[in-house]
Amino acid sequence: MSLIRALSIELEARSDDSLRALFAARPDLISPMAPDFPALAARASARVSVQRALERLNKPEMQVLETLHLSTNTDTGHSVSAAGLKKAIAGSTLSALEPILGKLQDLALIHRADPPASLHGTAGPRQRFYLPVASLKDVIGIYPAGLGRSYTELVRLQPAFAQRVVQLVAELQQSGADIHPASTPMDAALSLQRWTSTPESVRAILATAPERTQGLLDKFGGWAMGAVPQAQRRASVTHESADVGPVDWLLARGLLVPLDAGHVELPHSVGLALRGGAIVDNFTLLPPAPELGHTSAALRRNAALGAIAETLRLANELLFAVREQPLATLRSGGVGVRELRRLAESIRCGVHETAILLELCALSGLLRLDVDSSTWVQPPSLEWLSLPRQEQWLWMVNAWLASERAPSLVGQPLTGGTAAPHQGAAGTTINALSAEAQRPDAPVVRRRILEILHELTVEAAAPDGKAPVLDARAVLQRAEWAQPRMSRRFSSLVRGILEEATLLGLMGSGAFTQLGSAIADGQPEQAMAILGEHLPAAVNHILLQADLTAVAPGYLAPELSETLLLMADAEGQGPASIYRFSAASIRRALDAGQDAESLLAFLREHSATEVPQPLAYLVQDTASRHGRLRISSSASFIQSDDESAITELLQEARTSVLSLLRLAPTVLASSASPRETARVLRELGLSPAVQEAEPAVVRFKRTTAVPGSARPVYSAPRTAPPDDDVEAQLSILRQHRGVPADGTGEASTQLGLETLQKAIRLKQAVTMNVVDSLGNSNTETVVPVSVSGGRVRVFDPEKDTERVLSIHRIIDVEPVGDRHK
Repeated sequence: MSLIRALSIELEARSDDSLRALFAARPDLISPMAPDFPALAARASARVSVQRALERLNKPEMQVLETLHLSTNTDTGHSVSAAGLKKAIAGSTLSALEPILGKLQDLALIHRADPPASLHGTAGPRQRFYLPVASLKDVIGIYPAGLGRSYTELVRLQPAFAQRVVQLVAELQQSGADIHPASTPMDAALSLQRWTSTPESVRAILATAPERTQGLLDKFGGWAMGAVPQAQRRASVTHESADVGPVDWLLARGLLVPLDAGHVELPHSVGLALRGGAIVDNFTLLPPAPELGHTSAALRRNAALGAIAETLRLANELLFAVREQPLATLRSGGVGVRELRRLAESIRCGVHETAILLELCALSGLLRLDVDSSTWVQPPSLEWLSLPRQEQWLWMVNAWLASERAPSLVGQPLTGGTAAPHQGAAGTTINALSAEAQRPDAPVVRRRILEILHELTVEAAAPDGKAPVLDARAVLQRAEWAQPRMSRRFSSLVRGILEEATLLGLMGSGAFTQLGSAIADGQPEQAMAILGEHLPAAVNHILLQADLTAVAPGYLAPELSETLLLMADAEGQGPASIYRFSAASIRRALDAGQDAESLLAFLREHSATEVPQPLAYLVQDTASRHGRLRISSSASFIQSDDESAITELLQEARTSVLSLLRLAPTVLASSASPRETARVLRELGLSPAVQEAEPAVVRFKRTTAVPGSARPVYSAPRTAPPDDDVEAQLSILRQHRGVPADGTGEASTQLGLETLQKAIRLKQAVTMNVVDSLGNSNTETVVPVSVSGGRVRVFDPEKDTERVLSIHRIIDVEPVGDRHK
């Protein structure tokens, strides 16, 4: 029976609670709603859906599933039971395997099947046999359980090996090996397979191997393919020297098979024998326990609070620097290295740290891209600036958790190159705020890493209150056990996520903090309460000194820091910063609209000491010389020989949007662009001539004010569909119980592809009902050769020809002699 049909029957027999659990674990099955059980079974067997389901399995579950895949044959219906899997999984027990098989069945990755023909009548009534879904082979890949392909597959798929394998077997015979002779490549492959079929025979072969051979083979313990220089060299048993290396020795005996010039593969039978005949030789239900150091709770808390305070301070300084000079973008997108270095110098921070902070500010909505000027600017009326510091922190954490960007990727090579961060040639590294730092899976990976950090912290907590120190190695070790199919995604992001978590205070002194645990538990209000209790209040005063400097005795309040940065230049790093006053810095404040009295009043209000006389003189003297010459800007001007027309324009209320200023009796200046000015004048019934191509015309781009962005509220990535959708799906399925196993068009298409692929593997003829271009159906018997790109290539034995058919023209397909099964 078709695997999809068998799964459809099993799904229809399930209870509603069982189906609810299936939809919660695999929500893609009901998006959109499945019309009937055959369609649901087809979706559950689809490659993409199976791949998503496998990403959520832990290591022992994957080991059981891969062993079941290697122990069954879906083409012949050869199934396997828990007892059969126990023989292939060293260290397993029936009590451990049966719950895992039950979970895999609940996930619709395997289904019940009849016992193999060899066990009919001998299998116990309670013994359950299983088969996997048809697409599992494609999803798992060519190396299930890390074992290589068989010699017969390698002969069929590797032409270079097929040409040499007969000679290789002949050389082994001449050297005295107990191997059957062979005259064809397939016979030679079978001879090698029998020669290496047991652990005892492989041990006997390796008894005369050179030194380091076993060490080399141990490197293939988890994966069948390895990199070897000059892998296709012609090693021979009959011409071996005394100092032959382990690679040549193994190649000469066929224990390693060359794939190309630089890679070899350990065949399936050899790998199985090296594992003692078991497919899995490292089975365990418990995750590995990493060896961890510990740090005190006080040190962890102080490090986290210091990191949070410093991040918020630097974010305020970064926003001030961007307000003073917006960040220009590259033509290819993102902020270039030169612009990033300028920003790093202005906030007195490292380039890499500045890049991460810039990304955090942008993904939090504290910066936005102005499309008119192609610069990053601060949005007007930004609520974040006026919030208490614990709320500012939660704002950034929520945005970071939900963001599909990976800030720590900035500066890394775009490809597998070796360019150092921010030092490679143009275009070789990822720029800040560029599209290359986008990672759609970042929220899921980030959330899972926080959960792993919480798990490890709880497991390794010391009785004296000390917290375990966690690094990327420990997190990756646990992640590779919890979700081995996602280990590559974890490995590319985990170090950066830990670095970002440290900046945000979720990690402190290398340990996961109470704030991190509260966020991982989905309790942001508790985290904010903890932070509000322990984070020192912002300082609202400074210490003025006679050498024209001011000392900040701690983290300054945002409004104090902003005004102080306007009238003085910051020096040094850390919370206790020094601000130096100069004529240039005072002029900067005067240009912003301040005057001498307001500046001195501000200093008197916020200084814990008297304003020094040199500083007061500097402010007053600079202000007295300020403004003698005035500079303004103009985007366009209006010229007319009619002086009265110019006067009428100034008096017209509808020209107020142009901010007109009279420069001469016949000349007006406008803050609007030439085109905007011309549009307003045309609405008044005038016919102006636009001369914006002249170099003397100054172009000015206005940006429309937008309201401040709303606070980001993080919600964990949804893993289960809404209850209403589940109930609606169950209602549809109840109404269509008893639908024939062919189901709707969705199911019939999958069934047809399954039948074609099985026929190709078995070289079996099928009967097709094909519709031609005129809509006429025709039944014909052919042998399918290959399926790809929506087309199937078939061999017609009656006409002795091959042709290609479009799959959408095939109404029905069944194996020959199986029309009614």
